[in-house]
Amino acid sequence: MSSKGRNVIVIGTSAGGLEALDQLIGQLPTDLAASIVIVQHMAPGNSGEPLLRRLGRHQAFRPKLAEDGERLKTSHIYIAPPDNHLLIKKGKMLVTKGAAENRHRPGIDPLFRSAAVSHGARLIGVVLTGMMNDGTAGLIAIKRCGGVTVVQDPKDAAYSGMPLSALGNANVDYCVSIAEMGPLLTTLVSQRQGKTKRVPEDVRTEAAIAERVLSDVSQVNTLGVQVPYNCPGCGGVLWEIHGRGDKRYRCHTGHSYTGMALLTSQSEKIEEMLWISLRMFEERKNLLTSMVKDSATAALRSKNRRQAKESQGYIDRIRAMLLDPKSDSPADTMTHVKALMAEPRQAKSTR
Repeated sequence: MSSKGRNVIVIGTSAGGLEALDQLIGQLPTDLAASIVIVQHMAPGNSGEPLLRRLGRHQAFRPKLAEDGERLKTSHIYIAPPDNHLLIKKGKMLVTKGAAENRHRPGIDPLFRSAAVSHGARLIGVVLTGMMNDGTAGLIAIKRCGGVTVVQDPKDAAYSGMPLSALGNANVDYCVSIAEMGPLLTTLVSQRQGKTKRVPEDVRTEAAIAERVLSDVSQVNTLGVQVPYNCPGCGGVLWEIHGRGDKRYRCHTGHSYTGMALLTSQSEKIEEMLWISLRMFEERKNLLTSMVKDSATAALRSKNRRQAKESQGYIDRIRAMLLDPKSDSPADTMTHVKALMAEPRQAKSTR
């Protein structure tokens, strides 16, 4: 691949990305002198077939799922396989499981960060429609390594969360609609690359962690400070990373979160534990209810009946937490849980 111009375009998108990618790729010239590497958030069980079929209409770009060790070729489209991160290193693609970042695998930030280290000023980073804020930290890394950053206009995006986050934190070079993005990328590819910048050590370290090269506490210590939160993915200690953009959190095994992603993951763990607690209290109540019938003395029968009613009280409160329609916001979940659990333990009927 030529090293004189911008010859790699990395694109990250989530909700609404299928249509946006189709529209964008349809605008590009078939002799585009750049490789296009895409991360589209998808469920682990997704085959990637819908995206391949949609982009396959642009046959000249030969869209395909990336393969580990495969070299980048110009005018080709490579898509991150489901449930795998896609990284770039020295003109080759690495397909790796690794730890989820921002609750996603494939994640946008790992691709962007690795490409920034590998290609520096030759790189163009693009964030399209999507919820939450994956891709923001990656765009910051691209910018710090000399690359160019492009974001879809939030007013033009089906979901504005990712574009808004990028614009609010990443000092983006261009913000345009999808209709304007194809010609812009074509122009940027044709231009000579900008000034090469030295890769910052923190960007290099995080790129190495994504490759599973590093899993060392001393290395993560260089990125931030330990905080009294646990990683929802593995239960390990988290480090708070201070830098440009919003705060981020990382454990030494590789899981990484923005603040918003961490709150959402905590909420998911809380809900999971609440369902487990509900099942256990239901089983406890049923056992105590059956023991009431078999109690040998009136005192034991009264004790078992009282404990069954107490269990029903817990069941009612846990159900209220799980079924409350106002508990959609991750930021409110913990407050809501604490408030309900602090209510007086007034048992209801076991019926």
